[in-house]
Amino acid sequence: MTIRLDFSKLTLRAALDLAITIEEEAQLRYQEFAAQVADPGAAAFFREMVVNESKHRRQLEARRHVLFRNEPERIETSLLDDRAEAPDPAAVGPTITAREAMEVALAAEVRAFEFYDRALPHLAEADVKAFFAELREEEVEHQAMLRERLARLPKDGEGPGAGPAPGPPARG
Repeated sequence: MTIRLDFSKLTLRAALDLAITIEEEAQLRYQEFAAQVADPGAAAFFREMVVNESKHRRQLEARRHVLFRNEPERIETSLLDDRAEAPDPAAVGPTITAREAMEVALAAEVRAFEFYDRALPHLAEADVKAFFAELREEEVEHQAMLRERLARLPKDGEGPGAGPAPGPPARG
């Protein structure tokens, strides 16, 4: 059973909880993908995304802890029906290439942007709106990093562009 989240009633604590669970779900999905693909470049990319999602989740958790200490979570992710950032499992099979893996991650970043963008008009609290606007803009940055990396990658998904991007890695 799933429910629609009423964004008009979302508090900053619940928004942080939601963002944390979105990152965690994406991290878990990338872990699954890394274990199931045969292409070493695709597996390495998915492992990199696991690290990136985990890092961002820990940053959000630290922010939540500063603001709300040990207050209980306000969001139960199993009830949500909008998988904002989790990559699509139907798009990943054992023969996926590194290029295709990056395209799956890019699609997930686009969905995350659209999720935050759709939510913004319905948010009532100014601090929650600001937080979601910040998350939406982070998704734009992540998309740009992935697009840059894809542009450097040969069409067959192999070669020198398949390795980690210079500078900060793309975060999911």
